[in-house]
Amino acid sequence: MLTNNETKLINSLVKKKFRQKYNKFIVEGVKIIEEAVQSDLEIHKIFTTDDIFSSKKEKTSLVSERDLKKISQLVQPNKSLALCEIPEEKPPKTEGFILVLDDLRDPGNLGTIVRLADWFGIEQIICSTETVDLYNPKVIQSTMGSFLRVQVNYMNLNSFFENYPYPILGTFMEGENIYQSQIPDKAALVMGNEANGISPEISTFISRKISIPQMGNTQKTESLNVAMAAGILLGERASREFHF
Repeated sequence: MLTNNETKLINSLVKKKFRQKYNKFIVEGVKIIEEAVQSDLEIHKIFTTDDIFSSKKEKTSLVSERDLKKISQLVQPNKSLALCEIPEEKPPKTEGFILVLDDLRDPGNLGTIVRLADWFGIEQIICSTETVDLYNPKVIQSTMGSFLRVQVNYMNLNSFFENYPYPILGTFMEGENIYQSQIPDKAALVMGNEANGISPEISTFISRKISIPQMGNTQKTESLNVAMAAGILLGERASREFHF
């Protein structure tokens, strides 16, 4: 059964200030919740139309489809919604190849990039404090569960880069052709804001500018979607690492 207080709480979590206030966020869909159940994520309660989470029976509440629609952020709710605790953020790491996101605002872009990082074995993403919140319901949904496996940290990028010991690559229209450039094993790859790219302040830390060359005959496309560009860059890096 779904109470009025639970309905109000869950619906309030659409906004970041309430996610921070209650330290909770929502996960929707049977597949993603099943992954969450198998992870270290602390699940407060599961609301479901089917009795399918036997291992979390004590935390499961059976609800009607009508009640699920009251709390779902999806046009077509997918049988289950989990109310979860936001985990404590782990300290950022500097080793290996990491992604850095400078002021991304679109939830779908962040979610897709987290999913790409998971696919290509990138263990950490550093986000500017202005970047859209990982626990935004639209971000969580678009990660398709990858948020459980990729470490995402939010911090002041200036402070992070001041002590970062490895090359910092940045995506620019006028940068080196990525297909003709070396990609270090230990480096940070910065992706910028959807409309404005990498900010002038962060640009001062970039040690190498890289670019995805435009190959179409008309050359009329202004730019690539940031998540699409991230996929191309990570795919190119992987092709060299594994000699595809």
